[in-house]
Amino acid sequence: MHRRLFLVFLIMLFFLTLLTAWNICTGSVNIPIADVCRIMSGNTENLAYHRVIWNIRLPRIIAAIVLGGALSVSGFLLQTFFNNPIAGPYVLGISSGAKLSVALTMIFFLDHGIMLSATGMVLAAFAGAMISLCIVMLLSLKVHNMSILIVCGILLGYICSAITDFFVTFANDSNIVNLHNWAMGSFSGIDWADIKIITTVICPVVVLSFMLSKPIGAYQLGERYAKNMGVNILTLRVMLILLSSMLSACVTAFTGPISFVGIAVPHLVKSAAGTAKPLILIPACFLGGALITLFCDGIARSVFSPAELSISSVTALFLVPVVIYMMFSRQGRK
Repeated sequence: MHRRLFLVFLIMLFFLTLLTAWNICTGSVNIPIADVCRIMSGNTENLAYHRVIWNIRLPRIIAAIVLGGALSVSGFLLQTFFNNPIAGPYVLGISSGAKLSVALTMIFFLDHGIMLSATGMVLAAFAGAMISLCIVMLLSLKVHNMSILIVCGILLGYICSAITDFFVTFANDSNIVNLHNWAMGSFSGIDWADIKIITTVICPVVVLSFMLSKPIGAYQLGERYAKNMGVNILTLRVMLILLSSMLSACVTAFTGPISFVGIAVPHLVKSAAGTAKPLILIPACFLGGALITLFCDGIARSVFSPAELSISSVTALFLVPVVIYMMFSRQGRK
């Protein structure tokens, strides 16, 4: 088991390094690997390549790694909370609620001539994510069939997206109209100031999630077992909600909604690692989410360069088959 886990982590780190190099070299401007090595070592002779790497590609790569990992961990926490592998921030409408909240807040501030800060976007997204999650939880009290609850979450997401599109369509400010691109999901425009805020929010939340591995592991074995182990169920549930909402909200605030990473990656990682222990799965989910998101962003950036695809379109293309397989597998076990 230990050898298998070591191999899984080693393979993910290897491919993450490989994808990082690929993302640095490719795009609308292809940069030879030799020039990349020289620039990374401090050579600034080619200023054009230097600006492309340091001001555009590296912030985007770091954002894809950190936010992709955060989205996967958020999905794992929600799947633990609802005790269902098909739960996730995108499927349950949480990302759409965060998107609506950010869009409305930006429209309000821009109408008054004020630019919304990155911190303000995170707070607005968190508020929207919490409202959507509360609605889903209220529905869960009435709807005990998880499949119906997921359908309700999908419908909630459609409602939030429709309201967002309505307000954005009739907005006059060009900055608000550009929300159309953001609403489809994109890492474009991420800079070092954004990276500072992203890491300040995401890193402590992921670390705190990892520190909760033991009570989460007990909770996975049932509420009665967790109580006998001294776990405060109410406190743990509140923590799961807050942590997952903060992670998905931060992702949505900076990139818009990214589909299916939060639902599919934890399942893939669990199958590869051969264990459901949170102590293993939380860091593995982070690495897996980073790997998948960076790969999909590279595809979105480079395949039709200089045109750029929506990141959600690419993640859906690769991860929807995984979700369908999960649903059929779950149905086959019943």
